[in-house]
Amino acid sequence: MTNRSVFYTIKPKLVIEGAGVLLRRSIAPLATNEYDPFLLFDHFAFNDPLEGPVRGFPMHPHRGIDTVTYMLEGSVNHRDSLGNEDRITPGDVQWMTSGRGILHEAMPRRSETSGNIYGFQLWVNLPAAQKMGPPSYRSVKSSTIPVVEKDGASVRIVAGELDGIRGPVTEIAASPLYMDVKLAPGSKFVYPIPEGHTALAYVFEGEGSFAGEAVESVQMVFFNDDGDSIEVSTETGVQFMLIAGAPFKEPIVPYGPFVMNTVAEIKQTILEIQNGTFIK
Repeated sequence: MTNRSVFYTIKPKLVIEGAGVLLRRSIAPLATNEYDPFLLFDHFAFNDPLEGPVRGFPMHPHRGIDTVTYMLEGSVNHRDSLGNEDRITPGDVQWMTSGRGILHEAMPRRSETSGNIYGFQLWVNLPAAQKMGPPSYRSVKSSTIPVVEKDGASVRIVAGELDGIRGPVTEIAASPLYMDVKLAPGSKFVYPIPEGHTALAYVFEGEGSFAGEAVESVQMVFFNDDGDSIEVSTETGVQFMLIAGAPFKEPIVPYGPFVMNTVAEIKQTILEIQNGTFIK
């Protein structure tokens, strides 16, 4: 295997979304589509008392994407236009395919023990052929997510495979890899990434050497595609989300919570919102 090098790292920017939610944003949807098939990555934490009461994300629409929520502390109460109601608790994942259209609400709640809310949201693009497909909702409970312990690494596998053990999220168009990787001090982790697939690592605890470059939290690492594996080592311990997937190589037009392939499709979406025909 040949280890990929680091193209560059991204320091998250603070942004406000929803009803006044403070987020760290590493990736935002852009027409340049540099991280294809990934569109957005947010790190949310409501742990500073100066932020005031937790607000959240009242009912809002999506079209043309998968939205993925992964909780580490606290919880999120979810409901949507498909009739789903769910509570996403620590270690749980919500994988929602918006397809032709869905309305949903996500309201965070603080941990009863720590008082914190901590987690991530990832948007994964859908190919043009699936953007107007039926919406769906997957509730992935923590108990169903396998953990592989190997050579000082503890890996929670949401999507993808390690040592023959597969994560519960399958049959996604982008063939995504989504893993929570925690390395003990003095350990190393090497993982194969298919040639041509986009590869990212969001470092949120500790620090490590990513392809020989020192990276400390909190940063997103964007790898070159000059190899077929990624290598991470650490002297003091590090935790990161490993994200990879097959790009669709299609033009995109992002507009708020919608990501389509043409301006005409965005205009049609807005028209449907206005005339009340968005939800079929």
